[in-house]
Amino acid sequence: MQEKLAKIFRFDTYGTDFKTELTAGLTTFMGMAYILAVNPSIMSAAGMDKGAVFTATALAAALGTLIMALLTNYPFALAPGMGLNAYFAYTVVINMGYSWQMALAAVFVEGIIFIALSLTNVREAIFNAIPATLKLAISSGIGLFICMIGFQNAHIIVNNDSTLVSMFSWTHAASMTEGLTVLLAMIGIIITAFLMIKNVKGAVLIGILISWGLGIICQLAGLYVPIPDAGFYSLIPDFSAGISIAPISPTFMKLDFSRVLSLDFFVVIFAFLFVDMFDTLGTLTGCAIKAGFLDENGKMPRIKGALLADSIATSVGAVLGVSTTTTYVESSLGIAEGGRTGLTGIVIAIMFLASLLLSPIFLAIPSFATAPALVIVGFLMMQNVVDIEFTDLTEGIPAFLCMATMAFAYSISEGISVGFISYTILNLLAGKREKLSVLMYILTVLFILKYVFL
Repeated sequence: MQEKLAKIFRFDTYGTDFKTELTAGLTTFMGMAYILAVNPSIMSAAGMDKGAVFTATALAAALGTLIMALLTNYPFALAPGMGLNAYFAYTVVINMGYSWQMALAAVFVEGIIFIALSLTNVREAIFNAIPATLKLAISSGIGLFICMIGFQNAHIIVNNDSTLVSMFSWTHAASMTEGLTVLLAMIGIIITAFLMIKNVKGAVLIGILISWGLGIICQLAGLYVPIPDAGFYSLIPDFSAGISIAPISPTFMKLDFSRVLSLDFFVVIFAFLFVDMFDTLGTLTGCAIKAGFLDENGKMPRIKGALLADSIATSVGAVLGVSTTTTYVESSLGIAEGGRTGLTGIVIAIMFLASLLLSPIFLAIPSFATAPALVIVGFLMMQNVVDIEFTDLTEGIPAFLCMATMAFAYSISEGISVGFISYTILNLLAGKREKLSVLMYILTVLFILKYVFL
């Protein structure tokens, strides 16, 4: 069986094996399993059935990742995107007054437009038009971005009214449980880093499991006390309600196209489209560089298939009842473990399907346990920064602004926007027009218009 899989997924070509792909798939899944808990919570704020959204989230992630694996043989995972789900619930539905059924229709239309753009090479052309420096900056910036996600998930970095953010203070901890989770996350970072230094296979996954295991021990010892209202849940899987799958019928095919031709509805579609496009391009760029997938010209083989898979997943997800399904930056977790083929994706898809029956296990994985993985992988992705030509200021300054904005604005797409605008304007002012393609000018104008109208 393993020999057959090795031939199908071309293990020899990518220098991998079955065990590595299995570990990579499990690691990526563990790192993004939080979406199964977070997405239903966010989408339910829009009036959607929480159980149905959980089922739809697992199915959308499984189908999207499977499509990516089969079309491209890449180890990239997909799921309903963070940020886009909040925009769906709090902006489009709650603030703008659309029903969630209409918002799903907007997501569906966005996916169809994406499919058309992917088939006509528009998205591929955009990917190839990104200068090599910005590609490296995007990859490094994503490293900072996911490190920040890890710090915040573990409460190592917290909100602060005077300085916006600050380090966690044990003297001002809301509870002993909060302080304990921060400590466990820090211990997890050290353990994972040590395992990486010792070249232990599966270090990231082992780090997640050890962090979770230490938490369980603390809960059994009475040191960790679950406080659901504060976001601290039991770390021990709860099967008291038995095994069942929540019906998807409350959200399945509930799309409302009645206002799809209105001007304000077009603005909603464009916002979904814009953010999804550049989040996806940024994630694919960062992960492809980390995995060594780019060719000598800086282009990504089978990019059309990857973009098409992402587009199809968006429309399929809308039909199931979730916001935009997109390629996940947590794919880099599996890549760091050596995952290089679509078998990693198939393992992830199987795990998402299994989560439908074993949700108590996956929902019990705490954020402080996955935080060390995000921090360490952030370090690994940041290593690409050494290849940026900082001595050429027309290259170095846009790269720096791209990375800084991505981390501090907490948005991959915002980092790309600032990177594109600054790269084009600075090179234009410096008289280096030969470095700028027509598409770079067009994209820069679109990015500027985004800030004017959105």
